[in-house]
Amino acid sequence: MCVMTKGRYLSLGFVFLVYCTTCTTSKGATGDILPDSLPSVPGTLPHFMKEPEDAYIIKSNPIKLLCRAVPALQIFFKCNGEWVHQNEHVSREYMDQNTGLKVREVLINVSRQQVEDFHGPEDYWCLCVAWSHLGTSKSRKATVHIAYLRKNFEQDPQGKEVPIKGMIVLHCRPPEGVPAAEVEWLKNEELVSSLTDDNIDTRADHNLIINEARLSDSGNYTCLASNIVAKRRSSTATVVVFVNGGWSLWTEWSLCNVPCGRGVQKRSRTCTNPAPLNGGAFCEGMSVQKITCNALCPIDGGWEEWSAWTLCSVQCERQRRRECNDPPPRHRGKMCDGPSDTTENCTGGMCTQSMDGSNDVALYSGLGAGIIAVTVLVVAVMLYRKNQSDYGVDVIDSSALTGGFQSFNFKTTRQGVADRAEYHAAKGHPPETFPRGLNRDYSNSTVERRSTKKGLLTPNGPHLNPNKDQLGTTGVFGHLGGRLVVPNTGVSLLVPHGAIAEDPSSEMFMVINQGESSVQTEEGFEILLGPEVTYGPPSIDLSRPVAMTIAHCAEVDADNWNVQLKRKTQDNKWEEVMSVEDESTSCYCLMDSSSCHLLLDQPGSYALVGEPLTQAAVKRLKLAVFGSMGSTPMDYSLRVYCVDDTPHAFQGVVATETCRGGQLLEEPKILPFRGNTFSLQVSIQDVPQFLWNIKPFTTCQEFSFSQVWCSNQQPLHCAFSLERYSPTTTQFSCKISVKQVKGHEQILQVYTSVAESKKESVLFFMQTDCTVTSQTGPKAFKIPLSIHQRICATFDTANTKGKDWQLLAQKLHLDRNLLYFAKQQSPSAVILSLWEARHQDTGDLDSLASALEEIGKIQSKSTVAKSHEEPESDSVHHFGTRSPDNPVCGMGELTNHETANSVPEYTS
Repeated sequence: MCVMTKGRYLSLGFVFLVYCTTCTTSKGATGDILPDSLPSVPGTLPHFMKEPEDAYIIKSNPIKLLCRAVPALQIFFKCNGEWVHQNEHVSREYMDQNTGLKVREVLINVSRQQVEDFHGPEDYWCLCVAWSHLGTSKSRKATVHIAYLRKNFEQDPQGKEVPIKGMIVLHCRPPEGVPAAEVEWLKNEELVSSLTDDNIDTRADHNLIINEARLSDSGNYTCLASNIVAKRRSSTATVVVFVNGGWSLWTEWSLCNVPCGRGVQKRSRTCTNPAPLNGGAFCEGMSVQKITCNALCPIDGGWEEWSAWTLCSVQCERQRRRECNDPPPRHRGKMCDGPSDTTENCTGGMCTQSMDGSNDVALYSGLGAGIIAVTVLVVAVMLYRKNQSDYGVDVIDSSALTGGFQSFNFKTTRQGVADRAEYHAAKGHPPETFPRGLNRDYSNSTVERRSTKKGLLTPNGPHLNPNKDQLGTTGVFGHLGGRLVVPNTGVSLLVPHGAIAEDPSSEMFMVINQGESSVQTEEGFEILLGPEVTYGPPSIDLSRPVAMTIAHCAEVDADNWNVQLKRKTQDNKWEEVMSVEDESTSCYCLMDSSSCHLLLDQPGSYALVGEPLTQAAVKRLKLAVFGSMGSTPMDYSLRVYCVDDTPHAFQGVVATETCRGGQLLEEPKILPFRGNTFSLQVSIQDVPQFLWNIKPFTTCQEFSFSQVWCSNQQPLHCAFSLERYSPTTTQFSCKISVKQVKGHEQILQVYTSVAESKKESVLFFMQTDCTVTSQTGPKAFKIPLSIHQRICATFDTANTKGKDWQLLAQKLHLDRNLLYFAKQQSPSAVILSLWEARHQDTGDLDSLASALEEIGKIQSKSTVAKSHEEPESDSVHHFGTRSPDNPVCGMGELTNHETANSVPEYTS
């Protein structure tokens, strides 16, 4: 027996009919089974064979979401928490041939308009709900997005010129799109794949990286972005891989060009090792070298005197000889003309023989006696000649060989090249040169190969103050505070009033590290922007922060620099204290164009370190040229310094040149140096050619980028050696060009008088306070103590009208990192200390008076608006209104204050 109850539910404009059936059958009985329940598996909830999947709507084409479940009586979609109307469902049923179960499938369309009209915390979503006899099941949520791809790339690749074997990085950020665009690279319209070339990597953040550039890598590169909607092409970036020219080996010296006397020998080289390609630099230097030579003149041979005649022979002949030794032929000279021996008849033509037999005995007797006499004579002659030879009769007078020649001294070109430029290597640093565009990392192998030659450049120049690694000053301070100044360094320390207990006084010191920097920086990234400064002693107890000022060399720009303050820990490691752009309650950093002002609670060692964020990051270089006489009266040396633009760094150059007797030949100039990997070139121009000679033939020298960028306050310098042709030349002029490749250039004009006697050095660097190292008490401050106390008493008190220390900080343009001031016992006092440090050189009290005047005007307007109310007791009114009886902030007292004798009078 079956009992079926029927329920009716109304939802979302359509009727659900729910049947609840209870069937009871007796054993062996048969009953009718409802079609909706056949076939079914008892005890089974609906199972989804197909769930809706995430989809993207392309343009205006709707998408379809499909659900399939078994066993299921009904399936409906729910989107964004609401039921989809039944009229929007397309349903069908069929029998699964394998299981024999009824399968229900439902389909709906989702249009672009539906997705755009939906506004909710989540993306547009839909799910399926399936019903069976035993309950319901829910499918997964499927999200629907509108697909798109914007037209403009967020970053297009930029063309580059790179040296061979340099790294190429092409950046590409595709347009915004849903789904996110995939990126491919085209080279000359052909697809670039990193799978076939290990030298190319296209997987890192859509960028194209070529580890070592080859000539074949030159071409036009395009970034191709695509998704299911469209494809976009970036602008084309042209990459040129260039090769700088290199000299071949020198040829052998040619023969002397004259056969006799003084001549010239030559040797040559070509710029073919390698030859410059694709705009690479041509070789610098001479392609032909010449030296003088002395060719020995030929000496023709000359005859000696004839020897004596020999005895008359049986043939009635006698002989004599002569030698070609007066002089002997030398240096390709001619042999003597004529015979070396001669023979003649010794009887005048009457030599006869008698046939008379009676005379035979006499004849033979005469012949025997003659032979004996001749023999004795020959022996005697030989002994005589040997005896005369021992005494040098045959020695030739050699004075004729040198007659008509004068001595001539010259340097060979090889020696000249070795002396090409006078560079003095710093202690512990081998001389090194770097090719254009390569930093120190790429040049290590080059340095090793050239370690046996004299290098052209030294990264750090001469050691400065080798016997003194620290420069500093000390002072004894009490409750009234004071100031420490290291002259001519841009470094000072202000100890505010009340920072030290009234009794006893404390001795404080401040020193600058003169040796090699101990700050650990990542090479090529972080650099030291100013000197390392230490103040103490470590045990001092400060109730208020001190204000330290450190000069720096960065062109401050938050978009291009990340400047950090670092402090040395007890184990001599450096830790980051804060970034100057962040807010901190431990210390305060205020960056001006050339100085950083720090408020510090803890004594210790501090340093400013900069990390360039882009290649547009700039640090300033100070350029100076010095001159001095050379080792001989005819020699003169020019030294060009490139140093970070801080007073401390330049003071080291001054100290070195003072010891060498150098003279500053031109006012120092500033050169912006960009962090773009391009090197720095120094060249000498417009040298009077007929009066001066550059030794040896070099007019341009180069510092690699890493040498300049990572110099860390150590000076770089190069030298040009010159020689005057005549002692009467007493004037010298030229131009020194210092420029960064593809960047800024500065010209230093040199015009000086050259004298043989050593001239007194000129004072190069002087400040008005160069001898003042310590000031104590009120005279160390620009703001008189009484005015300082009145300002603090006024602004430290909370004021409902907003005229408290925060307004003071705002008007003094010190309104960032206010959390630091808020934690101080007297925020106004700390703000004034920072103002004092910032204006210590100018003593500009006008800016302080103007700020207080603006605050007073605010107060005056408030007073006029409430003229019928009780007078306010806020003492800011007394500082902010100018009247004949009430100067601004009591500034009228400045003219009578005992420590303000140099401060202008402030009146209404």
